[in-house]
Amino acid sequence: LLTEVGELSGVVHTAGVLDDVTVEGLTADRLYSVLRPKVDAAWYLHELTRDMNLRAFVLYSSIAGLLGTAGQANYAAGNAFLDALAAHRRAAGLAATSLAWGLWEETSSITGHLAEADLRRLARSGLLPLATDDAMALFDAAPATGESVLGVTRLDTRAIRALGDQVPPLLSGLVRVNRAQRPAATDGAPATRTEGQGLAERLAVLSSTDRERALVDLVRGRVAAVLGHADHTAIDADRPVQELGFDSLTAVELRNQLAGETGLRLPTTLVFDQPTPRALAQYLADRLTVEEVAPDEPVLAELARLEAAIATAAVDTSAHGRITARLRELLDAADSAARATGRGRDDEADDLADDSDGDLESATDEELFALVDELN
Repeated sequence: LLTEVGELSGVVHTAGVLDDVTVEGLTADRLYSVLRPKVDAAWYLHELTRDMNLRAFVLYSSIAGLLGTAGQANYAAGNAFLDALAAHRRAAGLAATSLAWGLWEETSSITGHLAEADLRRLARSGLLPLATDDAMALFDAAPATGESVLGVTRLDTRAIRALGDQVPPLLSGLVRVNRAQRPAATDGAPATRTEGQGLAERLAVLSSTDRERALVDLVRGRVAAVLGHADHTAIDADRPVQELGFDSLTAVELRNQLAGETGLRLPTTLVFDQPTPRALAQYLADRLTVEEVAPDEPVLAELARLEAAIATAAVDTSAHGRITARLRELLDAADSAARATGRGRDDEADDLADDSDGDLESATDEELFALVDELN
């Protein structure tokens, strides 16, 4: 930027190169090729102009440096440097603004390679494309904020909220999330507790066959979500997911989603070591701690919870009638289910039924309430 007399009044640094790769594939060459236009170029501009009393020193950074994006460790590091350089210049009394851009609607040499699956992945993380006119308006408004670093992007708060415990800390103030205390994960995989405990509790009351089916459906659902399919039944449980279009980045996303759901630390090579949804489900089953409980335990616990409420409500005559009628329906449903399986009631239940005249239709209200008390 030049003044009317040809003097340099400002610098806008927009250089950037992408070479997306997961951490395992990151080499010194691939790191330096991305850092050079960011780190080296920006630092040289800083050194060459720091005595010129510039009015503007604008750095085009990326939201990747603030939030981190899958497979962009090198790019995130380069942009984090730009943000730090802007803060450094401000601290020294020099002009500086680092604009951490999100995705633009208009494609460029940096974003032109993004496929539909990439755009869906960004949308699931809460990042939406920014119209060029809006971006330019924000560019003009940025200096007036007085901030050294600004995140410039559209955000979908519903998608961010849906991330649950995986909401980036920087965005946690935008949505209400019950963030569980979680242990640190050294390999980048989220390791949550509440999700894994909830899954284990749901699996605990299932038979081994139903448990296997539930885990397979869980994996198929997550695979479908990563690929952008609305229906998980489109995913063949025995077909390798790599044949469905998975690459290293989508494999990492699937790993992270399964880690968040199960509370397990899962390896980054998970999808390649366990290639099919069924194999993935078995891998999870082998590592989840599921304490089996009798099928009646959740029901009896719920009855115990309702006991006090029933006793309170039944004081009202009309409520008493409705409650006892509903109890009869539930007992009939239990008997019907038992007859359908050919099992019938166990000895204890039979004894209780005999004590109540053995006939639900003729049982008195008091006998029904006594029966509920005995079952609890």
